[in-house]
Amino acid sequence: MASRKRSTGSGKSKGSVAQARGKAPSSGRAWESFKSLIALLAIFLAIRAFVIEAYRIPSGSMVPSLLVGDWLFVNKFIYGPTIPFTGKPIRLRIPGTAIRFYRDPHRGDIVVFESPPQSDQPEDPTPTLVKRTIGLPGDTIYMRQGLVYVNGIAQRQGYGAHEPAPEGAATEYSPLFDWQHRFEVKGTRFGPPPARPVHDDWGPLVIPPAHYMMLGDNRYNSKDSRYWGFVPRVNVRGRPIFVYYSYDPECGSGVCPLTDIRWSRLGHLIR
Repeated sequence: MASRKRSTGSGKSKGSVAQARGKAPSSGRAWESFKSLIALLAIFLAIRAFVIEAYRIPSGSMVPSLLVGDWLFVNKFIYGPTIPFTGKPIRLRIPGTAIRFYRDPHRGDIVVFESPPQSDQPEDPTPTLVKRTIGLPGDTIYMRQGLVYVNGIAQRQGYGAHEPAPEGAATEYSPLFDWQHRFEVKGTRFGPPPARPVHDDWGPLVIPPAHYMMLGDNRYNSKDSRYWGFVPRVNVRGRPIFVYYSYDPECGSGVCPLTDIRWSRLGHLIR
């Protein structure tokens, strides 16, 4: 009797152990899979926030450098990463030295940034834009007859200056230009600012510290710093690296046949 009881008890114990062992791996695998997904998501968000991000060109303001329908990879680390949801830059440097792992925008850089508030489009007042850096902090900048001068030196006009100005565009006035009066300087060797700034004649303006002036390459089809002002350093998000995909927007939907892909644009380095 005793031996039978021991045998029965032993069988129940083995069954319980087997059942426990059968359940543990299943729940354990689910937990491990969940942790792996969380880790992958965290890595993806970190790369997107601090290192690289995709961006689509929606307008022709940067023609011929960038075309409508170009998709870019943007280097977000070059100008210093920002704290997510705050826009505040993270200052990365070697402790005890002046060596830092990022730099400020240079004149001529094409830059992705958050626009200063645009009062004329309340539905999207601070869109993410891409323009070329023309003026740096402390520069005196102005335009005469469509030619940009920085500190009295005429800037090269190789960026989209080949097309003639549309009729009336050069003398176009917009109330959005009036912000410039606060930064105008008088009595300089660069001449007096016009009483009313227009598209091709404005300034001279002095760019304040930690701000930049951004203009589109396609000057007569670009809403840029002339309209909404200087870009604060904290708004700078990154620098485009290359075009990884490009399609002809005339196809409408953006999902185009192979014939609508601009094959020659794939891998195009952005300068």
